Amino acid sequence: MLFPDGPAVDPAGSHHERRIRSFRPRRGRVTTGQGGALRRLWPTWGLDIDGRSTLDLGKLFGDPVLPVVLEIGFGMGDATARMAAEDPGTGILAADVHTPGMGNLLSLAERQGLTNIRIANGDALILLREMIEPATLAGIRIYFPDPWPKKRHQKRRLVQPEFVELAADRLKPGATLHCATDWEPYAEQMLEVLTANPLLENLQEDGGYTPRPAFRPLTKFESAGLAKGHTVRDLMFRRR
Repeated sequence: MLFPDGPAVDPAGSHHERRIRSFRPRRGRVTTGQGGALRRLWPTWGLDIDGRSTLDLGKLFGDPVLPVVLEIGFGMGDATARMAAEDPGTGILAADVHTPGMGNLLSLAERQGLTNIRIANGDALILLREMIEPATLAGIRIYFPDPWPKKRHQKRRLVQPEFVELAADRLKPGATLHCATDWEPYAEQMLEVLTANPLLENLQEDGGYTPRPAFRPLTKFESAGLAKGHTVRDLMFRRR
């Protein structure tokens, strides 16, 4: 095993759970720097999503009153590190399945002295359902999830009614669920599903999309999409 004390390949034994998944597990090539960060920092700042215990978010971040935002899917972690640096009073629990990205985010956090980031390896649905208590999160961020553009694959999209119901339940009253996508059909689905949930209210008064907030950095992925003529949509809904 390349990282014996690092992120597990299949932390929740997901091959035993028969359901359609919204992600593709990606190990990928880990650079020397990413691997070093995983070996040094994973035991302290990382956790596997095994679904076996409930997280104590205050203990996880070493601060019982620190508000914690869950970020689902962070790519290589550049935007996550920037948001953490600009808002040190918020803990970011960043969940993904991409090993190189985990190593890169840990490396960024170490170099920048960021202590408000923790990384969760595995299925975010299991994390929400089994490991996070109701009304404990200060926010949930889902930026540019896989749009699964082919019609036969759209059932794999993360933002579906069942997921939104679970996510809303884990948010504190007043907390925000923030999604962003550059795939217009997915944006339309997100808006429909989020609007239909009775626990959520759209922060955009006209019931539509929200202008990109200043705290969400413009990522390389987003810039590439804009260069291709894609329209980026932000959706921000508040827990009632």
